[in-house]
Amino acid sequence: MPTKTSKSEMLETLKAMLRDVFRLRMDGVAYARLARAHGYVDGYMRVLLETGIADKGELLEIVAEERNNVDGPATSVLSATAAA
Repeated sequence: MPTKTSKSEMLETLKAMLRDVFRLRMDGVAYARLARAHGYVDGYMRVLLETGIADKGELLEIVAEERNNVDGPATSVLSATAAA
């Protein structure tokens, strides 16, 4: 008999998958391995969207948060001396 997985458990699984993808990218793994991991994440996110478990905004927020945790902020403030 299948067990039900809660929304929070599914979102935690997504976060773990995203961390793995970002770690693989940072480690410089072969493109095929990275592409496969991206495909798993894309498919998982599609299921979350199509079943109504999560909406686009929630998923974008999760991806941005995990990317920020691995890579730091997407943008930063530069001083005039740093730009020169």
